[in-house]
Amino acid sequence: MTFPDIAAGSSPAATTRMKRQLAEQAIANAAAGKWTDAADTNRKLLELGADAEAENRLAKALWELGELAAAREHYQAALALDPTNRIAERNIDRLRTLLVAAGEKTVPAMEGSKAPVRIFVEETGKTGFAFLIDLADPKTLAQVNPGDAVELVPEGNRLVAISNDVRVGAVEPRVAARLLKLIADGNKYSAGVTSLGAVDVRIIIREVFQDPRNYGKVSFPTAAKSSDLRPYTKGTLLREDEELEEELEEDVEDEEITDLESVIPPEDTTDEAFEDEEGEEEEEES
Repeated sequence: MTFPDIAAGSSPAATTRMKRQLAEQAIANAAAGKWTDAADTNRKLLELGADAEAENRLAKALWELGELAAAREHYQAALALDPTNRIAERNIDRLRTLLVAAGEKTVPAMEGSKAPVRIFVEETGKTGFAFLIDLADPKTLAQVNPGDAVELVPEGNRLVAISNDVRVGAVEPRVAARLLKLIADGNKYSAGVTSLGAVDVRIIIREVFQDPRNYGKVSFPTAAKSSDLRPYTKGTLLREDEELEEELEEDVEDEEITDLESVIPPEDTTDEAFEDEEGEEEEEES
């Protein structure tokens, strides 16, 4: 890949303009899953000066390429530049565990492993959050990152989550129980990873098809008020909390969204949302 050069003695304005262009190109590369190009572009950007965001993006690209040790080095560089950088701090903690379990290198991300952005856009009653339980071992989890697509597969009374062709875990029972009923009657769902810790994985689930047999049954009942919903803007997928908002803004870049949508905060999907709706049990028994 070739990049435009900055001539010696170029004006500060020209350098600033080049930095902006390279940053946009790096984000576009990441959005397209071109991780080698993303890494190269961020390296070129860093040649123009220290930049915590570029270090984070380079670390992300290297992680997707399976270069765990190199990714940690660049997250550490980002944290050195910005000691309050939560993205770097959070990922250093996770990599500390993964490096022990998986070693310095792991399997590169599969092409097309990222979930479509529309999965992360709120549509009342059609999106909800869930934790995964019975997680895979840390070496396997090293192959999964925020933004990855998740396939939900019913297995008896469990709803198993698969990403990058590996079994990540099972959807927590309170959510799985309701969705399994709806899936059995024809509903279809897509999902994506929103956050990972050393010992936890959280996903967002979206109803993509409602079977006529499920008419009137809401996948994710919620009492969310319009004032609770936040706008969907460039550079973000969703906002689990302030920390995740920053992580997804910088760590899981995606293409610009022109339509302003709303993203459902996870706190709006409560335990009550997954209890049987009044009349549902009677209807099934009759």
